[in-house]
Amino acid sequence: MLLELRAENYAVIDHAVAVFGPGLNLLTGETGAGKSILIDALVILLGSKASSDMVRFGAEKAVLGCVFETTPGAEEILERNGIDAEGDEILIRREIGSSGKGRVFVNNQPATVAVLRQLAPELALVHAQSETLVAFDAEQQRLLVDRFGDIQTTDVATHFAKWRGLRTQIEELRNAEDDRLKLIDLWSFQSKEIESAAIVDSEEDSQLETEKRILANAERLFTGANAAQELLYEAEVSAESLLGSALKHVEDLARFDPKFVETAQQLASAKASVEDAASTLRAFAGEVTASPERLAEIEDRLAALDRLKRKYGKTLAEVIAFGADAAQKLSDLQNRDARLVELEKDLTIAAAKYIVAARKVTTERKKAGEKLSETAEKQINDLAMQARFQIDIKPSEDESAWTVHGWDRVECRIATNPGEPVKPLTEIASGGEMSRVMLALKVSVEEGVAVHAKKRGLPLPRTLVFDEIDIGIGGRAAEAVGQKLRTLSRAQQVICITHLPQIAAFADQHFLIEKQEKSGRTQTGVRLMKTDERTAEIARMLSGANLTETSLRHAEQMLKQSV
Repeated sequence: MLLELRAENYAVIDHAVAVFGPGLNLLTGETGAGKSILIDALVILLGSKASSDMVRFGAEKAVLGCVFETTPGAEEILERNGIDAEGDEILIRREIGSSGKGRVFVNNQPATVAVLRQLAPELALVHAQSETLVAFDAEQQRLLVDRFGDIQTTDVATHFAKWRGLRTQIEELRNAEDDRLKLIDLWSFQSKEIESAAIVDSEEDSQLETEKRILANAERLFTGANAAQELLYEAEVSAESLLGSALKHVEDLARFDPKFVETAQQLASAKASVEDAASTLRAFAGEVTASPERLAEIEDRLAALDRLKRKYGKTLAEVIAFGADAAQKLSDLQNRDARLVELEKDLTIAAAKYIVAARKVTTERKKAGEKLSETAEKQINDLAMQARFQIDIKPSEDESAWTVHGWDRVECRIATNPGEPVKPLTEIASGGEMSRVMLALKVSVEEGVAVHAKKRGLPLPRTLVFDEIDIGIGGRAAEAVGQKLRTLSRAQQVICITHLPQIAAFADQHFLIEKQEKSGRTQTGVRLMKTDERTAEIARMLSGANLTETSLRHAEQMLKQSV
């Protein structure tokens, strides 16, 4: 869960820290106080795009930070990206410069926005208020069903990639007929040029560079090796002779005092090491020869290899791969008809495998859709509605509908009044109804995810964040939404921004976002409220800035009933 969120010099926030707890964490405050700014900060910490416009006026940079409890999945992502774990927590910090430059740190180690985006699904899921206002397209609806049913589309994606790749090869071969002769000449030249170079292996240039350095410095290497070998072994007063003399004295001492036995062994080992080093230097000096002819030969060879690398790849490995690819293309084009027959056969096999995998996913998706329809309808009607809800899964085996996720079109349909036919969810006119349906759907999906996690013995890792999901709701429906959020928060941490006192009363931790003026500057702060402060805040939400005895008593009653 999210343990802490902090922001410095971000928008109207000078310095704000929120320490969250388990259960339902609610953020309230007057309109314009900056509640959504905190959620925006969290979204940026999870990898969203940052803008220098959000740096507080007069500051060089904004600093955002958060602390999450770690998960096994998050730890795998960190390890994959070379980032060390920090106990049971993950620390994320992001700096946004006024110049537009920024930095990312995970566990106090430099990281990238890409790492944050990888971590995000493991740590938190943010449902923005705009989701109830924008088109809830078929792709988003499919994602909800797949998440609810724990539907894996890896096999479908694998077979789709194979099928599409083969189809692309076939199209290229067919379209290449017009340029066939030109391509044959080009690939033939490239293939022959690389083949005629007779590259030994991908390390040939590195080996030649080493030999070149030795030949270019042959005299210096010969002199140095001989000098070192003489000092170690052949000089009148060499290291070997001195160690030999010292060894004799120490061996004599060891006959009288056992503590010198180990010292004698160390000297004997050192003497043997010196003899080995001298032998290596002697052999090296014997092999070093100045050969201008060989040096010139190596330089010519390296120049030839460099020309190939400039044309076909940065390394010899890339040059070799380029040559193999050109040879294969040439072979394919020269044997076009036979190759087309082979590819068509492979395409048929790949298509058959895709169809099997896609049909399996369709079956799983229909089963999940039926179950989610029932669950979501119950959840929707728990939120003071009388609706019929269904999820239609429409498969299309036509190749134009094939995707990495299968061929199903998923559509959520609803009738919000008795006797009406079900219609697409996107055609719901009422913002309040849309908010409740979205909340019910997400609650249903997250409860389904919890079931799958429990079956696998996995923790439920993600914090759920709702940014004013209650927009357009009031009265009895608001209380039902509050109860629904409370229920959801018993399985995983929920953070929610709300304007409704009926929802605020259900909080386990209630935070007040308030705007103040200090030294002529507007500042937004956040603080956890105590019981009496909560009463006053809920009373304000009921009656406005002027608190009355009636609103205070009503607020007290709401808090008692929500326990």
